[in-house]
Amino acid sequence: MNHTSAPVATVSSSARAAFIRKTYLHVFLAVLLFTGIETFFFKSGLAEVIFNALTSVSWLFVLGGFVLLSWIASRFAQSSSSKPVQYLGFTGFILLEAIIFLPMLVIAEVKTGGGAIESAATATLLGFGGLTAIAFGTRADFSWLGKILALVGVGALVAIVCGALFGFSLGTWFSVGMVIFAGAAILYDTSNIIHHYDESQYVAAALQLFASIALMFWYLLRFFTSRD
Repeated sequence: MNHTSAPVATVSSSARAAFIRKTYLHVFLAVLLFTGIETFFFKSGLAEVIFNALTSVSWLFVLGGFVLLSWIASRFAQSSSSKPVQYLGFTGFILLEAIIFLPMLVIAEVKTGGGAIESAATATLLGFGGLTAIAFGTRADFSWLGKILALVGVGALVAIVCGALFGFSLGTWFSVGMVIFAGAAILYDTSNIIHHYDESQYVAAALQLFASIALMFWYLLRFFTSRD
């Protein structure tokens, strides 16, 4: 974290607007890069290779590796010393997300012919837009959600691990609950963008918001795929 810059809530309106523009530009670029990587995987035939590799090992190993590497990428993105290091973490995280999404996307493509993907993407866009409008419209500080999100996140992770260990499905209602959780995370991240990030932290802010958007997309995709 760069402590030489001021929180955006304390800087001039023009500096705050510039920070917000840069943050959302990076979120948009993250979505484009994610989409481009997935398109490349499918068109090149790598999707099947990665799908077979990820589904041939325990999901716990995949999940554990993803969590560890995501944490490292996030630390890089929050580096105060180097913009190249920040962008290395930013792009690395997006690549990891694209890889971890592949099995779900392949299953959705096979089961629904892409319909679930389109529905999940549309619902994610609408949810993100609505929550962003709430955060910017009210200008309320939702930082109090942080402790709740941490507690619920630990509970969800325990449920996922238990499901993988003992072979039971978490079901549709778990997906619905995680969509709500992701919505709260988007609200929390957006509030932090308005109030709490240092003005130099637009890369880290964009990564955090993209991660919450991806989480919502994941569970909406899971929900729409399970319905068919």
